[in-house]
Amino acid sequence: MVKLDEAARAAPRRHGFQVSVLGSADPGSPAFERAGEAGETLARLGITVVSGCGSPATRVAAERALAAGGRVVSVIPSDEIGTADWPCTVLIPCGMGDARNLIMALSGDACLVIGGRAGTISEVCLAWLHRRPLLPLTGCGGWSDGLFANPPDERALAPILPWGTAAELEARLAALGLTSGAP
Repeated sequence: MVKLDEAARAAPRRHGFQVSVLGSADPGSPAFERAGEAGETLARLGITVVSGCGSPATRVAAERALAAGGRVVSVIPSDEIGTADWPCTVLIPCGMGDARNLIMALSGDACLVIGGRAGTISEVCLAWLHRRPLLPLTGCGGWSDGLFANPPDERALAPILPWGTAAELEARLAALGLTSGAP
């Protein structure tokens, strides 16, 4: 069983677990549907969704997490504070453009990877360097499909736990110790 490192699990938490949702997938695609299911699953488990909402996949994860009664933190690239357009409980307008990828990578206890393009690769590599577990969606296309077989480099800095269904995602989250301990 893969778990977060002992120091991270032993430290008292005043907040629940957070999972960053990274990636991209077009509406109507299987990956888009899995992204929405992932948002609902995270909400049901009491895990806060951290999303940039910059792609349809990350946006639908946030929307469905909110619809399921969950918490969503949206880290957006602009410096605009208006929340009308962003599905979130908390909005962080970082004003950093693509440099926000580091914030996205570090804001989760783990990073869910759905499909993906160049920005996703950047976020995944940053998460890897900072030892965040990666949860790539497989079987739906995109960059996440090959992440398990082709990690960012040879150092094995973080676990890579693929999933293809909401049940598999929940099992991977449990393996990381992220399904209990919410305040």
